[in-house]
Amino acid sequence: MTFVDTSAIYAILDRNDANHDVAKTCWFALLDSNDLLFTTNYIVVESCALAQSRLGLDAVRAIQEDLLPVMEMVWVDEATHSLAMTALLAAQRRKLSLVDCVSFAVMRARGSQVAFAFDEHFGEERFGFPTG
Repeated sequence: MTFVDTSAIYAILDRNDANHDVAKTCWFALLDSNDLLFTTNYIVVESCALAQSRLGLDAVRAIQEDLLPVMEMVWVDEATHSLAMTALLAAQRRKLSLVDCVSFAVMRARGSQVAFAFDEHFGEERFGFPTG
């Protein structure tokens, strides 16, 4: 079970991203592995906003039509949001985001140890990265 982060989604979409080639290779390896891929609605909002701002609506369309159909969407509830907000404030780290804290909470709740991400915060939280 692999969590898919905004950093991976964006790297897949942007040919100029430093992680683009690795992201595409990893993405196709994950698809071939039949591993369960999942993300949250918070990641989708963040990814669409970033992609629209930097790459345009075609990138948002690619998220909607190409990437999301092969992932399970986890809808963040009030309890998870609250837990993540508490974690964010307790961490007292300016560069750690609420979306990251929500992702960590969802991954822990689902027992996932692997994140397809290029965000160092996942490693700091002791999540592994795909080896594909």
